[in-house]
Amino acid sequence: MDLKTLNKCFLYIIVFFSYLSLAHNAVLGGGAMEISSSAFKDGGKIPVQYVMPGAGGKNISIPLAWKNAPAGTKSFALSIVDPHPVAQNWVHWFVINIPPNVTTIEEGASTKKMPAGSIELKNSFGDIGYGGPEPPKGTGDHPYVVTLYALSVEKLDLGVNTSLSAFKKALEGKGIGSASITGKYGR
Repeated sequence: MDLKTLNKCFLYIIVFFSYLSLAHNAVLGGGAMEISSSAFKDGGKIPVQYVMPGAGGKNISIPLAWKNAPAGTKSFALSIVDPHPVAQNWVHWFVINIPPNVTTIEEGASTKKMPAGSIELKNSFGDIGYGGPEPPKGTGDHPYVVTLYALSVEKLDLGVNTSLSAFKKALEGKGIGSASITGKYGR
């Protein structure tokens, strides 16, 4: 085989493997896992209808969508936590056992239209499901960190009264990816 033919074969091999890589990314989503909300941009203000009635809202759970889950994802878990020093990691929403084929949670889904198989736990208000922002007046904007965890297990076995530390401990060694966005709200 002459050098020209060898170079041509080598080029075809490179093109073939590049195509395989692109096809692999297209099938598996490619890129890093991402989460978003149609209600607000990352770092933006959470609209009032999603906050608690005591803060002037309707406590409607926020819509969420995600993509590019890592290969091997067997379920998702979701948390919304306010890490503001006044709030001290106040939990606004825990959801576990979200099936791996789910890529959205509809607006207002909490306690009504959650993905089949998913389980909502109690928030720091003491209620099961979503509890919107209700920061104390005069404490400035609070960050509400929405985090989606891709897990290597189909189910987490957690009680409804799970604390944030127990939630995080349950995720140890099971997380294969995560994505976060932050919404802000103050009054």
